[in-house]
Amino acid sequence: MPTVEPRVHTSIIIVSYNTREMTLACIRSVLDQAKSDDFEIIVLDNASTDGSAAALREEFGTQIRLFAHEDNVGFAGGNNLAAEHAQGEFLLLLNPDTVVLDHAIDRLVAFSQEHPDAGIWGGRTVFEDGSLNPASCWRRTTLWSLLCQACGFGRALRNSPVFNPEGYGGWPRDTIRRVDIVSGCFFLIRRDMWKKLEGFDLTYFMYGEEADLCHRARALGANPIVTPNATIVHYGGASEKVRAEKVIRLFKAKSTLIRRHWVAWKVPFGIWLLSAWPLSRAFQFRISRILGRTSESSKAWAEVWQRRREWIGGYERPSHE
Repeated sequence: MPTVEPRVHTSIIIVSYNTREMTLACIRSVLDQAKSDDFEIIVLDNASTDGSAAALREEFGTQIRLFAHEDNVGFAGGNNLAAEHAQGEFLLLLNPDTVVLDHAIDRLVAFSQEHPDAGIWGGRTVFEDGSLNPASCWRRTTLWSLLCQACGFGRALRNSPVFNPEGYGGWPRDTIRRVDIVSGCFFLIRRDMWKKLEGFDLTYFMYGEEADLCHRARALGANPIVTPNATIVHYGGASEKVRAEKVIRLFKAKSTLIRRHWVAWKVPFGIWLLSAWPLSRAFQFRISRILGRTSESSKAWAEVWQRRREWIGGYERPSHE
């Protein structure tokens, strides 16, 4: 009789890139905080140059399934490759720059059983000092949200649900709530739903992939939801230090999302407002420079505007599509 490969309930997928110490700490926290043993940990290392793969292999051995990729295939590609090896009924995408607190994975899995209709589940994220990291979820981009960002309202009035709609301004993530987008840093989804969606769209090399997936999942009946009872530390941005480069990737992703998921007549207005956002910040940089009050942040925004041709058209589709 052929041997049947054992199935597990949850496949925890971690895609790492030059975050050796954080990835080690993340996995230690998973092993320490997960009460259930009905899970597997799959790590795909994206061609790190900091010795991540060797360190992971040495410390954890057979406790994890490690795939050391020779090329950096990005966050979307890395998760897609790792998911091909998953045995679990559920997939939990977990960033390497996270630390699991108070049995958060068990709590999130239990929450998914209480709200099976959601299809996608997320938790609450905090910074290292315990303060709220609001990036665990957000609302979809709209003409109004782009206008607020271009005018500076979203930054000046972060706690306003009216003027910071994408960030769910003023909501401390302390209640259960249906949301538009769950962050890929702590993202639970049924494996059959993932397979129907064919995973992340590889158009998005980094940023925007979970937003695109949530949009597509809604068409299949998903209704993403988050709970405050599953909390992790998420440092954020640990693998990408250059702020201008990060913003350019974010804008490239936003441009792609607008072109893919908005009705046609709104697209040109959305792209115009998206362009106005860094333009307004670049203008502020010029004024600050005249007054002798420049900062690294303002310089970065000026660079984003100067390099607008790199992001305004969005990501190109992969050549194999």
